[in-house]
Amino acid sequence: VGPKIFQYVVKVIAQAVQLLYTMLRIDRPSYILLQNPPGLPSIAVAWLVCLVRRSKLIIDWHNYGYTIMSLIHGRNHPLVQIAKWYEKLFGRLSDYNLCVTSAMKEDLWKKCNIKAITLYDKPASYFKETPLELQHQLYMKLAKVYEPFKAHTESVNSSAERSAFTEMDHKNRCVTKARGRPALLISSTSWTEDEDFSVLLKALEDYEEFINEGIKLPSLVCVITGKGPLKEYYNQLIDKLRFKHIQICTPWLEAEDYPLLLGSADLGVCLHKSSSGLDLPMKVVDMFGCCLPVCAIHFDCLHELVKHNENGLIFRDSNELAEQLKLLFLDFPTLEGKLENFRRNLRASKQLRWDESWDQTVLPLFGQNE
Repeated sequence: VGPKIFQYVVKVIAQAVQLLYTMLRIDRPSYILLQNPPGLPSIAVAWLVCLVRRSKLIIDWHNYGYTIMSLIHGRNHPLVQIAKWYEKLFGRLSDYNLCVTSAMKEDLWKKCNIKAITLYDKPASYFKETPLELQHQLYMKLAKVYEPFKAHTESVNSSAERSAFTEMDHKNRCVTKARGRPALLISSTSWTEDEDFSVLLKALEDYEEFINEGIKLPSLVCVITGKGPLKEYYNQLIDKLRFKHIQICTPWLEAEDYPLLLGSADLGVCLHKSSSGLDLPMKVVDMFGCCLPVCAIHFDCLHELVKHNENGLIFRDSNELAEQLKLLFLDFPTLEGKLENFRRNLRASKQLRWDESWDQTVLPLFGQNE
């Protein structure tokens, strides 16, 4: 109840008290590792606990909280300015700092006089290409709930179990990819203001028009996973679209199914626009772990992750994305096109996994300062 500013202040105070109470009750830690954002009130509380308990504070900078707030309130809003001052002040009180890009490392030093170590996000080990048998099991499971995963054509083999993408011969249990299958495009989102999905929807309209004009392109199944505040708004826009060659579904996947679907897809699309221009989308990191090529919307430091024309493509608007979809799917599903070339490059890159990256970059930090 009451004005928004009153609600916000009460919420911050309540969270600060709860967090302080909890952290003072646990065994004394040597280090407290805090991911920011969210940093209000957690940075101040963690610093206070470190002061009282003689622990060391490590802040893992994934973005700036005040830039995320500015998406809703505007950069000049008093709350945003207070959050900016708070973040810089308490950020300087940490003992060690990690950040997710070289651009953020430079920004932290220039604007806040904070020295940080760049620790790029890496995929967990379970993000990998999905074997065909597991793909089929996943598709059959999803087909029970979502229409785009169901087979819509008859199989020559009457004993085959079929999804839209695969079929399994019951006699020998052999799984093959279905003839004339659609391409599977996937995007994941938290449905917030920093991702404009109208860009993808407009590109899909253009893609449909390409097919209507006679260009030989596959049908598309577009899966947009996740949940968040703007999901209902975009679902209403999707319901108004009348596609013949494109099907869109917006499922909330079980945790174990998400990496399997990434590892089964043909192309990923990322619409994350960094509020600060200094962080990188974790969804692309996970897609690359599955050797899934990506089309990603441009922002300043994206090149630290997506190498244009090497492991994916970078676009600036819906027209450019539509042209990229046409370019990548012209040769589908052959193994000779640009899409497969990107996948081969991702396989050859042999990326570090999260635990290996941590051991190489962060573990020495603890050893030096014992």
